[in-house]
Amino acid sequence: MYVLVCPCILDPTLRARGITTDKDLDLFSRVKTRCEMFSIEMVALPCPETIYAGRDREPGYFLGRLDNPEFSAVMVRIEQQTRKIIEDRGPPLCIIGVDSSPTCGVNRTWYGSVDGGDARREGRGVFLARFPEIKAFDVADFARYRVYLAAPLFSEAEKSYNIQIRDLLSSHFCDVYLPQEIGDDTHARSRDEHQRIYERHVEALAKADFVIAVVDGADADSGTAWEMGYAVARGIPVIALRTDFRMAGLQERVNLMLEQSAYVITDKNSLPEAIRSPRRSPSPGDR
Repeated sequence: MYVLVCPCILDPTLRARGITTDKDLDLFSRVKTRCEMFSIEMVALPCPETIYAGRDREPGYFLGRLDNPEFSAVMVRIEQQTRKIIEDRGPPLCIIGVDSSPTCGVNRTWYGSVDGGDARREGRGVFLARFPEIKAFDVADFARYRVYLAAPLFSEAEKSYNIQIRDLLSSHFCDVYLPQEIGDDTHARSRDEHQRIYERHVEALAKADFVIAVVDGADADSGTAWEMGYAVARGIPVIALRTDFRMAGLQERVNLMLEQSAYVITDKNSLPEAIRSPRRSPSPGDR
C-alpha cells in the first residue's frame, strides 16, 4: 500500500525560494505521521520544476515560465517514469499534491493571468493533470485525520456502537480518540478522576481535525452537545451522525443549534466520504 507524493513534502528544499511557511512544514510532517501510523509507503513523484529549473529558483506562474517545449518534454519523460512505478506496484491509494503549485496543485494552481484575469486557476497543476484517473488530495486535506468521537457511552449497546464507528474510521486511516477508552465509562469516579477525564477530553478535542458526533435519541446527549459546541467555537468541523428516523421539528432532525453547526449524515457508511477518505477498493495488483 502506497501513495504518490509531491516530492517537496519529503524534501521541502525542492520548493521555490522563500515560499515555505511553518504551516507548510507542519502539514508535511502530519502527512508523514499519518502514513507511518498506518504503514502507508510514501513514493515521491519526480519534481518537474526542479528538473527543469534547478533547486534555487524564484517562484512563479506556469505561463511565461514553464509553457515551452523544453518543459513539456520534461513532463512527458517523468510521466513515463511515474506510470512505470504504477505498472510495477499497482495503483496507489492516491496522489498527495500541494495546492497553488503550478505543476502539483490539486484544487487550484498559480497558472498565470490570461488577458488580465485572475492568475489562479481551479483544478490540478499541469503535471498532476496528466493523471486524472488517480484520486488526488491536497496536503492540507490528507493531513486531517485526527478524529474525536463524541457519543453517549452509558450502555453496552452505545459502547459497542461507538467501537464499530471507531473501527470503521480506523480502516480509513483515521486516528480516533474514543472517550470510553480512557475511563469515561462508569459512575464510580472520584472528583480528581472527573477533572483528569475532563482535561484529557478537552486536550484531545483541541487537537482534533474532525469531531464526529452521534446524535441519535429523542435529544442529543448533553456531553456530546457540549463537545460539538466546543468544536464549533474552535473552528473544528463537526459531522453529526443521526440514524434515528424521529424528527425534532418540522424541518429538524435534531436540535436546531446542533444541526445548523454540523454536517448531518444518516448512515455510518457515509462517514468515509464525509471525511474525504483516501481509501479505495483493494486491487489484486496491490502490494
